[in-house]
Parts: sequence; structure tokens; C-alpha cells
Amino acid sequence: MRGRKSLAPYSALNPTRPHLVQKLQIARQELILENALAKLDKFDLIILDDITYAHKDQAETSVLFELIARRYEYKSIAIAANQPFSAWDQIFPDKAMTIAAIDRLVHHATILEMNAESFRRRAATDNQKAYAAAIATTSIDNKPEEQTDKDNTN
Repeated sequence: MRGRKSLAPYSALNPTRPHLVQKLQIARQELILENALAKLDKFDLIILDDITYAHKDQAETSVLFELIARRYEYKSIAIAANQPFSAWDQIFPDKAMTIAAIDRLVHHATILEMNAESFRRRAATDNQKAYAAAIATTSIDNKPEEQTDKDNTN
């Protein structure tokens, strides 16, 4: 079959954001940031979760920006954020860097906006309800027998 592209699997990296940022910061301090970014180039996709928890710290956000800029139009990056782009000025230390990062991310991007209840919040609420029900059941089970009998006759 001529002209058919290989269906070989793509490679992806899903590090924790703090771990990746820390490694890139160390690489910058050791003056090998370019090498560290080049090593990340072997991955077709890098997935960053919870980017909006990054601190407005120049060292942290500058390496994030370097990563975004490096992968722009070259490799893929998927970012999960719990804040809209309008709130990203809380991530990057200055407006120009915020605009530049967003510009690179949204150009050629597919943006998936999830306007749904958080599954973590729903699970926590369900757990609280189950706990409250268990406590209520335990309280009834622990009442003295004569009080329970009175309750049943009324």
C-alpha cells in the first residue's frame, strides 16, 4: 500500500506540573534548559494538568512559557485549567507573557470547555451524604431498647 502513513503509536508524557516545572527550573539554573526542553521533544504530546495552580512566580512561569513557546507549531501540548483564559493573569507575572502564552496555545488549538459539575466535588458530596446516613443509622441502632420500643408504639 503506497503512500500509507505508519500507524505507530504516539508518545505522550503526563508529568505532574510541579515536578516538570522543578526539573525545568533546575535545568535553567544549571544552564542546560535547552537540553532539557530538547529531551521533551521526543514526546508527541505533553499533558499538563492544573496549570492554573502555578504561582505567579517569575522562575516558575518563565519555564512554563519556555515549554509552551518551544512546542508551538512543533509538538502538541494539552493543558487542563480550572480557570478561563481571562483569569490567566493570575498565572503569569505580566500581561505580555500571559497574552503570548495564550496566543501560542489557542492558535491551531482545539479547545474543550467543560461546563459540568466536578466529578471530585460530586464524589465528595456523595461521601458526605453516605457518612451522614451511616451516623444517623448508628445513632438509631445505639438507642436504649426501651426508648426504641416507645418510638415504635407511638
